[in-house]
This record gives sequence, C-alpha cells and structure tokens, in this order.
Amino acid sequence: MYTPWWLLGALHLVTWGSTLLTIYAIPPLSPVQRNQTGCTLSNSYGAWGDRKDCHVPNVTYPTTEEGLRSVVAYANQNKLKVKVVSKFSHTIPKLACPTSNSKDALLVSTEKYNSNIEIDKNNLAVTVDAGVGLRELIDKVEEAGLSLVAAPYWEGVSVAGLISTGAHGSSWWGKGGAVHDHLIGLSLIIPARPSEGYAKIIRLEAQDPLLNAAKVSLGLLGVISKVKFSLERGFKRSITYNFTNDAHFEDEFIEHAKKYEFADITWYPSKNTAVYRYDDRVPLNVSGNGVYDFIGFQSNLILISKLVRATENSLENTRNVKGKCILATTTVGTKKLVGNGLKNGQIFTGYPVIGNQGKMQTSGSCLYSPSSDSTTTCAWDPRINGLFFYETTAIFPATKFGDFIRDVKRLRDIVTPENFCGVDIYNGFLIRFIKASGAYLGQSEDSVVVDFNYYRANEASTPRLNQDVWEEVEQMAFFKYGAKPHWAKNRNLAFLDVQRKYPNFNRFILAKKQLDPQNIFSSEWSDEILFGKEAAKGDGCALEGQCICSEDRHCSPDKGYFCKQGLVYKEARVCRYSQSSLS
Repeated sequence: MYTPWWLLGALHLVTWGSTLLTIYAIPPLSPVQRNQTGCTLSNSYGAWGDRKDCHVPNVTYPTTEEGLRSVVAYANQNKLKVKVVSKFSHTIPKLACPTSNSKDALLVSTEKYNSNIEIDKNNLAVTVDAGVGLRELIDKVEEAGLSLVAAPYWEGVSVAGLISTGAHGSSWWGKGGAVHDHLIGLSLIIPARPSEGYAKIIRLEAQDPLLNAAKVSLGLLGVISKVKFSLERGFKRSITYNFTNDAHFEDEFIEHAKKYEFADITWYPSKNTAVYRYDDRVPLNVSGNGVYDFIGFQSNLILISKLVRATENSLENTRNVKGKCILATTTVGTKKLVGNGLKNGQIFTGYPVIGNQGKMQTSGSCLYSPSSDSTTTCAWDPRINGLFFYETTAIFPATKFGDFIRDVKRLRDIVTPENFCGVDIYNGFLIRFIKASGAYLGQSEDSVVVDFNYYRANEASTPRLNQDVWEEVEQMAFFKYGAKPHWAKNRNLAFLDVQRKYPNFNRFILAKKQLDPQNIFSSEWSDEILFGKEAAKGDGCALEGQCICSEDRHCSPDKGYFCKQGLVYKEARVCRYSQSSLS
C-alpha cells in the first residue's frame, strides 16, 4: 500500500505527542527485571552502548536511610560491588552496572526510599530522600509557595540521580542552569571500618570541600541518602518562541543568554532555522495558567510509534534522503504551529504563554498512566519497537561555541542541507546555557550545551544514512573544540581522554580514594567513562561509537562504508558510504 509522504510526516508529529487531546501512557518498565537467575538492569531505551545486558544476582529496596546504610555495610563486609538505581533509568552509558562478574554484585534501588520531603520556608530550603522523583519534589515546593529554580527539561529522574550526572536546564543567571549548583547539602553513605559498623553516614554542608566532589559524583563516592536544595519565592515564567533564519545565531547566542534568564536556542540546520526561546520570570500576580508539555515527552499511540519507526527504517535502508527531509519539514512546521508543546490552557492559543514555574520548567507527561490504558507509551519505550536513537551532548566553553557552529555550517554547505535532515526529524540541535561551577566534575567556565538526537539502527552491524556527517560533527565537538561530554549521555568515544578536560579531576579522584578506598562503587564500565578509556578495536566498532575508525574493517566495508577523513575537520576519521574504498 502506498502511503503519501505528507501523511507519514503528519504521523511522525503525532508520535511526538497530541496537543489537542489528553492521552495517557503505559508507565515505563522498571529498569530492574527479575528472572530465574537473578536480575537484569536496563536503561529506558532498552540498550546500553555495547548492547550487552547487565546481569546482577540481586536487588534490594531499602525504605529508610538506616536501611541504605545496612546494605552498604553488608556489601563492604562481603566485598561486593554496589550500584544504585532508582525507579527511573535514563543514563545512556553503563554507569549503573556494578560488574561483569555478576556473582559479586548488588543493586540498591531507591524506588521505595522516597517518602520524605521537608520544606524549610524560613531558610528557603528543601531536604528530600534520594529516591524522590523530580515532579513530586517540584509539586510539593510549589504548594508551599516556593520554586526550585533549576531543573532538567525531562522530569523522569530522581533527585539523587539528576545531581549525580550533572543534569541541567538552561540559564547563565544567578546560580545557573545546573541543578547541582543549587545544592546546599547532601548526606552520603560510605564504607567504614568494622568498628564503625562497616558503613557510616556523613553529612556534607555548603562549606565542606567534599561537597564539590559529591555534587556530580557519577555514583562513585557512596550512596546518596539525602539531598538539600536552595529555593526561591514562587514565581511564574513567560515563554515565547521566535522561529527565524539561522544566518547569524552563532554571533548572537551570548547576547540572547544574557538577556533572558532561561534562554535557549533550537537549531534546525536542514531548514536554515533557529528558534529563540524568550523565557523570563514574571511575578505571581501576572495572569496566566500555562503549561509546558514538550511534544517529545507526550504520550504516543503505540501503533503510530511503530509506524514511524518502520518508516524511518525504510528510509535508511533505501538511502532516501528526500523522505527524511519531508519528515523534517513537517516536524518543524508543526512544532511552530503548536508552540512546541506550550499550552495556554488545554491547547496552545498564542504567545506569550505564562504559567507557574513548576508547570513550565520541566515535562514528561508520557510517564503517567492509568493502568487501564494499554494503547499509548513514551515514543522510545523498548517494548513497542518505537523510536530508537543516539543522543550526543557536548558542553563547550562559551568562547569556542561560535566557531563550532561555523564549522558545522561549512560542513552543511559541503554535503548540502538535505543531508542534515536526519537530526531535524528529532529535535535539531538544542542549545542551552550553564554557568561555571565549583563541582569538580562540573563546568569550570560558563558553557554552552548542545544536544542532538539521531537514528540508531536495530542491529549494531547496520551502518546509517549520513553516518559520516554525524561522526564528523561528534568528533569536531569533542576533539577539535575540546567539548566535555554530558556524563549521562553520549556514545563511548565522546569520553576519550575526558579526564584532561577537568581542571579539578585529580581532586575528585582524591575524594574518591578517601571515601571509597576499596572501589566498592566502581566498575569496569564506570572506569571506562571516568578515565576515558577506548575499548579494544574490532570489526564494526565505529558503527556504534565504541571506537574511532582507523581501518576500513572498523566500519562496514561489505556494505560500502569505509574509514575516511573528515570533510571540514580533517583529523576526524568517519565511516563514509562509497562505491569504493579508494574514492
């Protein structure tokens, strides 16, 4: 049956959410699944970078801080490797897997350690259990007439998880857009001597030098049990999106970030379009009951999610760039029409959209569901064979970001804009701003964060349409311009030599040796990320970012993909489709 391209484009937008109807989704699958031999840990996309399962013999669900301490004591006494998970699992690297030798490992879930949210209105602070979800925290804070200033755009995270990996929103104002920079206290459970009961709780306050190590710890210092954030008096936000030409945004981003407190920019390179987010706080007495329900995080009909994925697979297999561009055009056009998920009430009726901070700062409506609904999910739910993609996130010093964009534009001109349509089907380049941080594994200068998602094949051995373009952009970001990888995202190659990019890296390692001298909370996978180790090279290793190609066999020569140098960044080595290895 022939399906018109315009219809497939429209269906693609439905899979990014319905803005006219209230649709609820099947709740995401728990990241820990029990079986006859123990447990399997997965992320929410159903596949780690190496596509190998993480097997652990057991998982425990403490409900109290003392329960957490007892688990760490047991692990220390029995020389077990320990990793902590929550009810959510959105880390792309395999940081949460304790060891490949599964018999000597234990998972600790904070899913049921989530009951306490203590608000101190006089001191504008809140202390919460580590397993509390971000949405629950925000709602409680807003009920008290206060606001949490910073939050990631996706709300499906626990409070301990989001600070451990450096999750962020967007702001160069005040304390900035990184959530860990609003942290003013933290409780950490660490191994101890037998005379101390094999584990103890330490309380880190704002002036404690260890707090800068614990703010972004990747779960490597101990088990976080309590988190304390600073708050502000409640406020509203006013948001307007301006869709405009991308001719000069690489020269304007600094002024934009300075002018608007919660500014961001979305760049659709194939459409020559930059979308400026004008986002400022306004007083509570300003009229407006708006909500930001981002299209990409809304519920999607399972049937349509499967159809969109099948369509994208077909376009990849037939090398159909035109089809991808039609999808990209429809995607960008519809996002403009519906305000990208902003709603003045039930629907989007026009700018500005004004609403309370708690309703505007983060979203994730596909997480919530009545058990009676079995027709909708988050679009990437691995149970339905829906969307499946990579997420590259690079964090640039602000002084280098403009030159990076100029290089990407040069690459676009060489390969033609049509070959950039694949990224615009998702969310283009999302550009956000975070301030310099005291966290040892945070940003040492004011920075610009770029996220872009792109197609991932069903099989690791399958190369991708325009694979060389995204590999060159990726290598340009991390190696030519020295961008830092987001700790919770990215393919493995992004972490190569990452330790050299952090001035306080050695301070973090000293804190790690002090708090966890036996490496209970480390694994071969967390070491691979933290110390920027490249995996052993083998056939096809570059296809999924497990290595950078240096020989054709690292790509897929039998399918016409050979290792070539970059077109703009000549030092890049990418897997490019060619009729011959010599061309």
